Amino acid sequence: MREMIAVSFALPAESSGLIDLLQDKQSVAIGPAKVVQGKIGERAVAIVHTGVGRKSCENRIDKFLGETRPKVFIGAGFAGAVREGLKIGELVLAENFSDPRLLLSAQEILRQRNVQTIKLFTATAIVDSIDERNRIAREHGADAVEMETEYIAAACTAHAIPMLSLRAISDSPHQPFPAPPNVLFNVERQKTDGVRLAFYLLTHPMAIGRLSRFARQVAQARKAIAQGLVALIEQLPEL
Repeated sequence: MREMIAVSFALPAESSGLIDLLQDKQSVAIGPAKVVQGKIGERAVAIVHTGVGRKSCENRIDKFLGETRPKVFIGAGFAGAVREGLKIGELVLAENFSDPRLLLSAQEILRQRNVQTIKLFTATAIVDSIDERNRIAREHGADAVEMETEYIAAACTAHAIPMLSLRAISDSPHQPFPAPPNVLFNVERQKTDGVRLAFYLLTHPMAIGRLSRFARQVAQARKAIAQGLVALIEQLPEL
């Protein structure tokens, strides 16, 4: 596994597009992390799910890196735009969380996919409101937000593993979540409370249409991140 590329996602809902493209798949557990190993072309790949947020991510990522020692780590998944101009499904490279050499290679490989190079902010809670997005953009100079990359980057630095941060935009100020974040996902339990979501939809029937629209956004982002990652895995210079 020492010549492999590792890729992280918070949840299987983000990774399933890439996992579907893996050859010779097998699932293993490394500490508390669920890992799917396989190949893209001739390169070995390990996909690790960190969970959402700092507590889950730090609990899983350090042990994974210590046991696998990948040659390159790609922190992937979805991100929410906090500025105008980033579109649903658009690929973004986080300059502030990426090894400069890997960043240059990724910019060239993904150039025809119109990848954007941005500043990414790691939040401590799920961000959705326009006011909160505007605050993050203003105070942190950020273009997009998620909840794990800062902690993944710190772990990669501690293990001396070069990292690249690639995300796909899944929501934006004008295409936000279809329901309050605490209804859509319980970070403490790392799952959606089906009963709570069903009750919300029952009492807010207009949200059903928004949920359907959001499912399409997620599918678009998932397809984009899978295609971008395949290109990177196949074309990154020799490790």
